[in-house]
Amino acid sequence: MTRVHVNDSLDEEAMELLRSKKELEVTSGHFNREELIKAVPNIEVLVVRSATKVTAEVIEAGKKLKIIARAGVGLDNIDLGKAKEKGIKVLNTPGASSASVAELTIGMMFALSRHIARGTMDLKKGEWTKKQLEGVELNGKTLGIIGLGRIGREVAKRALGLGMKVIAYDPFVKETDMDVKLVEIDDLLSSADYITVHVPLMPETKHLIDEKAFEKMKKGVFVLNCARGGIVDEKALLKALKEGKVAGAGMDVFETEPPTSDVEKEILSLPNVVATPHIGASTKEAQKRVGKEIVNRIFEELSI
Repeated sequence: MTRVHVNDSLDEEAMELLRSKKELEVTSGHFNREELIKAVPNIEVLVVRSATKVTAEVIEAGKKLKIIARAGVGLDNIDLGKAKEKGIKVLNTPGASSASVAELTIGMMFALSRHIARGTMDLKKGEWTKKQLEGVELNGKTLGIIGLGRIGREVAKRALGLGMKVIAYDPFVKETDMDVKLVEIDDLLSSADYITVHVPLMPETKHLIDEKAFEKMKKGVFVLNCARGGIVDEKALLKALKEGKVAGAGMDVFETEPPTSDVEKEILSLPNVVATPHIGASTKEAQKRVGKEIVNRIFEELSI
């Protein structure tokens, strides 16, 4: 019998689907790093989301480990090099949460453009700040999308529907069937009114949006990161916000999660920053799709 351990919570329907296979012994419950290292020698399939860090030490301890299944898109919480070295298959669900992340991105654009968060907080404090909260329309503005993969395309569809002009940079995309103009990154940075990143976090994209990138942007640009913390250099972002180069920022992810650094605390204190605690994929619909897809991928890999 193959033991499958679900270390981060999955949708209940997905759990029921897992338990329906008599060939599997299914356990669940979150082990911290030390507990996981002790438990993993008896686990053959480890299922995680973003909370669990599957480090080289964890993988080294997984003597029976055959599969690491990431219920989600990003794989930056898994040591892929060590997994490959050990012949362990790594699975993920790259498309299941695309619509949810795209909707959050668009939602943040609205929130920043119309001061929704600040207006709400002011009213709750008994303040009527109508004259201070003049916003801007999305219609007619240029959205620059860095990374035109599954999520980037979903963002583009919604932005086009709002009457925005959409430009995109992606070194792996040479043509598109959408009304999106493909440009070089410097052209995107200098001409976009809104810039959103939808790329994985890896050495090539670490601090992709750095101080030099901010210098190339228009004054008054809005910057969004619903991808991974670390793609946007937070120190450079704080400087650009304080200097007025960036009119506002929308952040669902941080270099430290939960955000605890002095830089992150200062960013979060600014009135022109809208932030959420890494909830891009946290919708009922996405979690059902993610759960079902990762379970079916496990079944396929185990041939059951």
